[in-house]
Amino acid sequence: MPADFNGTWEMVSNENFEDVMKAIDIDFATRKIAVHLKQSKVIVQNGDKFETKTLSTFRNYEVNFVIGEEFEETTKGLDNRVVKTLVTWDGDRLICVQKGEKENRGWRQWIEGGQLYLEIHCQDKVCRQVFKKKN
Repeated sequence: MPADFNGTWEMVSNENFEDVMKAIDIDFATRKIAVHLKQSKVIVQNGDKFETKTLSTFRNYEVNFVIGEEFEETTKGLDNRVVKTLVTWDGDRLICVQKGEKENRGWRQWIEGGQLYLEIHCQDKVCRQVFKKKN
């Protein structure tokens, strides 16, 4: 059975976020604000259907998907690009591939030791974020 990602997750660390934002072409002012934010993630998982919200005091981002079904995602509030997104399972990990203007764009997400790990990548840059489940 795949991992259970349900819950509200609070950020505890955010490593190399600015480099990934630069690779995605996020503007200077937005990068300088975003790098200091403590995000939270709200994930509602029903089997292979996911509703996800990334929340902060600056911007919120919502994306919903079904595992194995490619969809068109507009990265509104981030870099405002349209990408073809596909999320699949790799064991208990979620693997996302985003096809568009930028090479090697996507993310990996998994739970280990009661924490949610998220690696966001674009081109040769990788950001590592860790979240703790909110009680």
